Amino acid sequence: MALIHHTTVKPTKLELLTAWLPTRPWYVGGAGGPVLTKAGGFRLDDPEGEVGIEFMVATDTSGPHPTPYLVPLTYRGAPLGGAEHALVGTMEHGVLGRRWAYDGCHDPVLVAQLLALVEGRVQAQAQGVSDTPDREVARSCTGPALPSTATAADDDQDGTALRLSDGTSVLRLHRRPRPGTEAAPEGSLGHITGAWELPDGTRARGLFAALR
Repeated sequence: MALIHHTTVKPTKLELLTAWLPTRPWYVGGAGGPVLTKAGGFRLDDPEGEVGIEFMVATDTSGPHPTPYLVPLTYRGAPLGGAEHALVGTMEHGVLGRRWAYDGCHDPVLVAQLLALVEGRVQAQAQGVSDTPDREVARSCTGPALPSTATAADDDQDGTALRLSDGTSVLRLHRRPRPGTEAAPEGSLGHITGAWELPDGTRARGLFAALR
């Protein structure tokens, strides 16, 4: 299990995302830039213990209505070769030193563990507590066995499509999850749902990813 270090990170993850989110086609905020708060999410374990894997929900309150964003991130102790386009930024970790933060949809370690989560072979972990499952994350998978890799991660105005290496399956990440969308979409072969906190302090659940 991944060990959670309660220490300083400079710049913070939210500061990195404040600069990065407006560069994404699925960002819908205004010209002034996002105003972000951490609202929820979960972690997955890297079997090798080298890569930090986090699925963060960050809420932007800069617009007329609060907008949650699902941001899968990986944290590495060295640059990931060939992934310069996916670099969110670098930061100094109080325990681990310099860390490279990536859009996890382009990191093969996150992709492999995310697909294992869909199939139920791994369990989501609590975001801020070591060795603690996150019971708010639910998943399903009714199709055939999935590959462990993706050939592309394509962004559009609604989210990110992970095109799997079997040549037919697509796992779509809903980058702007909507409260109350817990059911698996019609025609899907699997899905992941999770929870986050709304600005009024109540909890919401919504669809994070759907497999077709």
